[in-house]
Amino acid sequence: MVAMKGVIPHTTPLFMAGVRLLPAGILVLGAAMAMGRPQPKGWAAWLWISLFALIDGSLFQGFLAEGLVRTGAGLGSVMIDSQPLAVALMSSWLFGERIGLWGWLGLMFGVLGISLIGLPDDLILNLFSGITPVRASLPDMSVLQQIFQNPPLQSLFASGEWLMLLAALSMAVGTVAIRYVCRHADPVSATGWHMIIGGIPLFALSAGLEAGQWADISLSGWISLSYATIFGSAIAYGLFFYFASSGNLTSLSALTFLTPVFALLFGSLILSEVLSPIQWTGVSLTLVSIYLVNQREKLEQLFQKSTAKESHLSESEKVLETAKSVPVPMKESEL
Repeated sequence: MVAMKGVIPHTTPLFMAGVRLLPAGILVLGAAMAMGRPQPKGWAAWLWISLFALIDGSLFQGFLAEGLVRTGAGLGSVMIDSQPLAVALMSSWLFGERIGLWGWLGLMFGVLGISLIGLPDDLILNLFSGITPVRASLPDMSVLQQIFQNPPLQSLFASGEWLMLLAALSMAVGTVAIRYVCRHADPVSATGWHMIIGGIPLFALSAGLEAGQWADISLSGWISLSYATIFGSAIAYGLFFYFASSGNLTSLSALTFLTPVFALLFGSLILSEVLSPIQWTGVSLTLVSIYLVNQREKLEQLFQKSTAKESHLSESEKVLETAKSVPVPMKESEL
């Protein structure tokens, strides 16, 4: 996302989304063929891959690119990185994944952590001090003004925050959809094809609606796009959906909470950016959230064992107290 943000001023969003998607799909598909993985067969496989391509490819990357153009650096990132909540709800409903107390607590910690990382420090301090952050809440006011002044659909797509929310929901639905896709096709091959198919509408829309897509892109811009395509799309997508096809979706999607953490750490190491105490707190909460979500079953078992042990000790103490209070009959010869 950082690489995409740097290229945005020199290109157009739909073109950037297509470049990030279609070439990466070719790389993933080539890797699948090199590994000898089977290709999709039958109408059911291609139907699910096409739906997967529309939701997780065209819609997610399109909303993400358009949202990055219109949103601020903080709130939009928080919204896109909060998608594990939607994944957890859908996984619990569709696949019966148990989240439990510790899982929900971890997800809440994750959202709080990325909020502390992404939102301005002044806004957070004002919220905790009870002061209404008028200036910091201006993006929300502008969204409300757009809703009342413009047609609903137009205002929806004019707001970067709404676009980032739609991107997050598209990604969440795509993460859940991979389970159905993999019932009919190999996960790696399906991932490659869905990126190729999903990238075609983005390039078509870019050709019809945008102009000067690559005229101002410098060498460093092409390097950034290449990085986003290879590492941010091809490798990340291939690994993510490979594990999502069989692993626990809630635990896997919770790892996306680490996205802003890595962005901060790389910014600190490479660009010598200084993290504020609030951001360090957000990083700590995010790491705790990952632990809670991924270890929620073990934590629940430990909690149940501890509760059962305390209950057993309490019952034993009651028995001893009862035994002490019962009078012991004595024979006359013992008196």
